[in-house]
Amino acid sequence: MTVVGAAGAILGGVWFQMLVVFVTAVMVWELWTMIRPDEPTKGMLLAALAASVMSGELAQVGALWMLLFLIVPVIGASQLRSEVKTFFIFALGIQVAGWGLVNFRNDYGFTWLLWLMSVVIITDIFGYFAGKQLGGPKFWPRISPKKTWSGTIAGWIGAALIGFIFTLFTDAGLWIILLSMLMSFAGQMGDIAESALKRRMGVKDSSALIPGHGGLFDRFDALLGAALFMLLVARVAYVPGVAF
Repeated sequence: MTVVGAAGAILGGVWFQMLVVFVTAVMVWELWTMIRPDEPTKGMLLAALAASVMSGELAQVGALWMLLFLIVPVIGASQLRSEVKTFFIFALGIQVAGWGLVNFRNDYGFTWLLWLMSVVIITDIFGYFAGKQLGGPKFWPRISPKKTWSGTIAGWIGAALIGFIFTLFTDAGLWIILLSMLMSFAGQMGDIAESALKRRMGVKDSSALIPGHGGLFDRFDALLGAALFMLLVARVAYVPGVAF
């Protein structure tokens, strides 16, 4: 997975686009099967529809095309007797985050996609080891009983370190350090959101697609949160001193 993901990110263009389309479709399927495990076939159809919408939409420009992303959430929600809002919000978020990743890669290049992914990865690594070694008060015990404040803060520190490293070989100013920490927090919230969803649905993993590691949703939840955050920043805000 790491090799395929890295290759797609480096090559960019249609290769990265198709990788994101595949991952997005699988996560939509996993979302459906968490809510309705008794009807996996409908989940497959929704995943295929999501892939169709994403593969066509990602090549388009203009806010009006974003309305196509409502097709899967609306159709899926109409088939549910419960958790309608849950499916709608998460399905829409997954698709928009995927769209944001592809556009971020196309608009700002591999360097800044590498920065985004590095922040997410280092947040997870620093958070895991700090939480395991230091322990301490829980961050949000009702939703994610394993996450601690020490791990959360360590993730921010790791993200700040990544931001500083990128100031050394890019045109970004020191604001990139703060932005990295904020994006780290957004990634953590993506992780928390998926944990809340799994707890609500009474499942341990989003799927059993990756033996011993759960599903793609479990692997990319933090990346989704970070992507949504950066989509917001890159589209509606001006961050002084940042090259993109």
